[in-house]
Amino acid sequence: MSDFSCVITGGGDSEGPAGADALRASVESVLGQSLRGAEAVVVLASTAAPAVRTAARALADRAPGRVRLLHADPAVRTTGALRNAGLDAAGGRYVLVLAAGERLQPHACRNLWQAGETSRADLIAGRWSRAADESGKEREPSWQGELYARSRTLARFTDAPELVVRDALVTGFCLRREAARRHGLRYEEDLTYGEILFGPLAAAAVGRIALVRRLIVTGRAVPDRARDLAALVEGHRRVANTLLARGLSELREEREQGFARDHLVPLARSFPHLPAARRDRVAGAAARALTGSFRDGLPGLPPLERVAVRLLARGDAEGVLTAAYALSRPATVCAPLTTGTDGRVTWGGDPGGPGVDVTELGHQYRTFGDARLMNRLTRATAERGRLLLEGRLVLPGHGGPGPGTPLAATLEFRARGGARAVVFPVEEIRHDGNGITWRARADVTHRLRPVGARDTAWDARLTVTAGGPDGPRSVSDLFAPQDQVEGALRFPARPRLGRLAGDTWEPYITLKDHFALRLTARRRPARTTHRLVRYATRFRPARKAKLLVRSLRGRLDRYRSRGFKVPVYNTWLTRLPVRRGSVVLESHMGTCYGDSPRALYEEIRRQGLKLRATWSYDPSPAGFPDGARLVRRWSWRYLWALARAEFWVDNQGFPQQLRKPRHTTYLQTWHGSAYKRMGFDERRVRLQNAPQRQRLQQAVDRFDHFLVRSEHDVDTLARAYRLPEERLLRTGYPRNDALIAERDRAETEGRLPRPPLAGTLGLDDHKKTVLYAPTFRGGPGKQRRARLLLDVREFAERFGDTHTLLVRAHYLESARLPICPPGTVVDVSRHHDVSEILALTDVLITDYSSIMFDFALLDRPVVLFAPDLEAYAAGRGSYFDLREHAPGPVTATQEELFGTLAELKRSDTRYADRRRAFTRRFGPYDRGDAARRTVAAVFAPGSSRGARHTIDHDRGAGR
Repeated sequence: MSDFSCVITGGGDSEGPAGADALRASVESVLGQSLRGAEAVVVLASTAAPAVRTAARALADRAPGRVRLLHADPAVRTTGALRNAGLDAAGGRYVLVLAAGERLQPHACRNLWQAGETSRADLIAGRWSRAADESGKEREPSWQGELYARSRTLARFTDAPELVVRDALVTGFCLRREAARRHGLRYEEDLTYGEILFGPLAAAAVGRIALVRRLIVTGRAVPDRARDLAALVEGHRRVANTLLARGLSELREEREQGFARDHLVPLARSFPHLPAARRDRVAGAAARALTGSFRDGLPGLPPLERVAVRLLARGDAEGVLTAAYALSRPATVCAPLTTGTDGRVTWGGDPGGPGVDVTELGHQYRTFGDARLMNRLTRATAERGRLLLEGRLVLPGHGGPGPGTPLAATLEFRARGGARAVVFPVEEIRHDGNGITWRARADVTHRLRPVGARDTAWDARLTVTAGGPDGPRSVSDLFAPQDQVEGALRFPARPRLGRLAGDTWEPYITLKDHFALRLTARRRPARTTHRLVRYATRFRPARKAKLLVRSLRGRLDRYRSRGFKVPVYNTWLTRLPVRRGSVVLESHMGTCYGDSPRALYEEIRRQGLKLRATWSYDPSPAGFPDGARLVRRWSWRYLWALARAEFWVDNQGFPQQLRKPRHTTYLQTWHGSAYKRMGFDERRVRLQNAPQRQRLQQAVDRFDHFLVRSEHDVDTLARAYRLPEERLLRTGYPRNDALIAERDRAETEGRLPRPPLAGTLGLDDHKKTVLYAPTFRGGPGKQRRARLLLDVREFAERFGDTHTLLVRAHYLESARLPICPPGTVVDVSRHHDVSEILALTDVLITDYSSIMFDFALLDRPVVLFAPDLEAYAAGRGSYFDLREHAPGPVTATQEELFGTLAELKRSDTRYADRRRAFTRRFGPYDRGDAARRTVAAVFAPGSSRGARHTIDHDRGAGR
């Protein structure tokens, strides 16, 4: 008996056109398994194509001990029946089913087998991927990340509802063969997509389930939703009925939402790329197949997805097309909006229409000039040698010009990637209730004169001005489905380089559904010229010239690369003599002008010390002081400044690869006290190999001075980074001097007037200012987009009248905020100095960020929103119990957070003494004079100049 039987079918009713190649790829992946006890059971239908039969026989002859070929009975035709025949013939301890074309990863069977033997589970599942687009690039479903975040064993499938809520078990899992036969698990032979039902049935029948975080299967085919919608819906409906029969009505509702997200929303998104006739057929089929809650739009979905599903279930092809545009452009008003007496906004201008609430999109907060409006091209044709365009601009119901407002418009064609533009007048424009219809004629032959070399594509857009020349203006692209423009619509072209550069203007729709013109060669002279140019740029001498240019560019890029700069710096630039009094400052790896380096820089200037300061920036110098010397991080000027500097000052770490010259003193101000484990205490670092840990140690060994603000920092940060006592400066953080000064001012003079920044941000003195500043949750690498755990839109709805929420994402992350009522939510993530934000904040909401240690100095309320506290503490590790020592209440849910904010005065009184104790423990050295004391200890003449140490890799520098 083999360890693994992999059932692969050929010739079934759901086989794709590339049957032989797909079958071969699947079987080859089984033969390539590192687990040698894996066999392929190939089941061929009697109707299988000759090429499929030939490929199957060749594979069986090549590996007779590992490939078994079964010829199904002529009555067995469906894929489900073929798979059942394979299950019956399987002899392995575990059985796995692959669709033709799906490929196992090289260690897939070994990973599944090992997990099964260790956990004694009957069903073992792992991740799978599918082709994301026509390029063949593989991508995993987004929901798999959370489901398979870690390997685990489940007592029953309800411990991981995603197994049945989403199509997690359509592939990539195996069953213990004995369990499959004991429970009588079979594929439904009348279902085209029987795998949709088989996986949930298996998960519900067996007991223990093991989840493996490894990728198991690639090459999963994306179903043709437009063709097979009815079959997909039927498979989903049977899963939903199974859940309902087991009394799992909540999971059934989640299953319907998951099916809508996985199949119905992608189908709606595809509508702009379908011909009009097929859009109508698909919408009709959807209306017949989608019943029940689908017609109500599934309230649990986001608003635009809800609109798309509801319109699809109603068979409204034109409405689904509009919803598809909105899904790809959520900030654009694509349909008329209706505002009710309660201020809620619904989709569609017809009171009897779908009526889906889309208030959270925030369109009602934008005016005609600020809102992005959908401009649908309704007609594009030729009339008397000119291009005739007609369209309709959607107006939101809450705003826009009224029926009596004078309107003016122009149609503009702009060269793509250039500044050239040609403007045509709009001859007819009028208000038609919830939109503006327009008509324009463009003499593109005589007015549009491209050069003919690079300006061959021109994009169209419409500008509408309401209420006179000084009135609000709306600028919009022209949107149209891919079949809007007829292929025979062409106009003569007159390029400035002559007709040989191109002779025809051809309207077309771009991949982003925009109307545009392109210069093409239709006649023989232009076509011949294009062929000659193509030949001239591709024959052997031209290819050699291109290769030479590419080689020169590659060499030039190499000189600019970090891999070249680092050895040059470490070997040669560190030999340069020191420039006395030169200081290089950097804050958060050059991303901002702020934190303790800024406080030290301003203290140095205030004292008038003769120091030459240079700031690094990355990526932009915006926000840095005008008079400062600036160098871009990792530029040659940056490396030159570092090599000759007498002092380095930063709060995060200069590049680890760069050695510190022997003449340089490195002051590390650091960026915050630690709740989460850092440095060599961090699990990620402990799991690194020896060379990686050695590089971190060498980077830390460069520090000559390290600022601490409490003995907690000594016990945590200094120990975690293995810093000796003599390098520690117990001065506190210079950045917190401003907070101490603000606290003292508020105690003596009151909170008003607020700092000038409040006016810049538009903060109302009569509303409380709440700052939401979550911690960094990623790892080393590029900046990424973070998902905020706090629903800022819900906060604005509940507290917007009395509070303003400031949102500050971590400098290594970015967050996209929803549109909210003016004055309720403000993004301050790009503001350089967080101390200025803290000074005008009344309440801080954070989770595990070190910002709580700084804000506590102001003696103002702190609320911790930590819904994943246990998981985060277990995964990252912590230095103390947050619930026991937090400076404010620790909330686990959003409702609990909002309840705490509503009763803030009461909770603040209860936590006041605890907050002051928190400050005494974690910030005793922050006394308001940290910048002065640090400057005196490091930069003042006769202080610690020359108090630097030499590390091993510096002893060879400069020799």
